[in-house]
Amino acid sequence: MNLVVSAVGVSRGRGKIERFFSSINQLFLQDLPGYVGKGTKAALLTLKELDEKISDFIVYNYHHRTHGTTKKAPIHSWNDAGFLPNMPESLESLDLLLLHVAKARKVHSDGILFQGLRYIDITLAAYVGETVVIRYDQRDLAEIRVFYEDYYLCTAICPEIAGYTVDLKEIVSARNKRKRTLKNQIIPEKSVIEAIVQSKQSQLEEDSELPKPTKSNLKRYFNE
Repeated sequence: MNLVVSAVGVSRGRGKIERFFSSINQLFLQDLPGYVGKGTKAALLTLKELDEKISDFIVYNYHHRTHGTTKKAPIHSWNDAGFLPNMPESLESLDLLLLHVAKARKVHSDGILFQGLRYIDITLAAYVGETVVIRYDQRDLAEIRVFYEDYYLCTAICPEIAGYTVDLKEIVSARNKRKRTLKNQIIPEKSVIEAIVQSKQSQLEEDSELPKPTKSNLKRYFNE
C-alpha cells in the first residue's frame, strides 16, 4: 500500500473510503432482502442481481442525493470543480487501466488454457508457443484480452461459455500469414558450417599456390 499525498480541499484526492462503505451500509444494504434483521424467509439476491442494484444505486441515487454537510449533490460538487480526466487513446488502453488482473499464459495449438477453460481466436493461431499476458474481468470469464509484448493482440472467447466457434481453415490461413510475415523479417545469413567450409577451401587454395619442396637425392639411413 503506497501513501499518496494529495492537495487539501480537493475532494477527488482526499475521499474517505470508510465513509463510502458506511453510506452503502446505511442507505443501500439495509433495505435489501437477507440483511441482518430482515429474516431469512425473503428471497436472497444473486451476485449478478446485487451488482446491478449497487450500480443503479451509485449512479442514479447516491450521486444525486443532497449531501448533509455541503448541501449539494456529489455529482454537482464534482462537476463544479471543472476537473476533466485524461481519457485513454483507445478501448484497448482502457482495458489496461481497468482490468488489473493480469496473468502470463502460453499459447497452445488449441488456444489458451485458463481456469480450466479454453479460449480461442483466429489471431492466436499465429502465436503458438509464444508467452502472452491475459487480462480479464473476474465477474465475466466469457472472454479475455490478450496482449503480446505490451501490445493488444485480440480478445479470446471461451466457446463453452459464449458459444463461439472458429473454422479450421481460418486458423490455417492466419498461421500461414504469420509465417510469411516472419519470413520477410528474417535476413538471410551464412550458416556456421558454410563459413567453415568456405574458410577451409580458401586455405587449401592458398596451400596449393605455395612452391613444393624439392626432393633430395642424398641417401639416408633408416634410423635417421
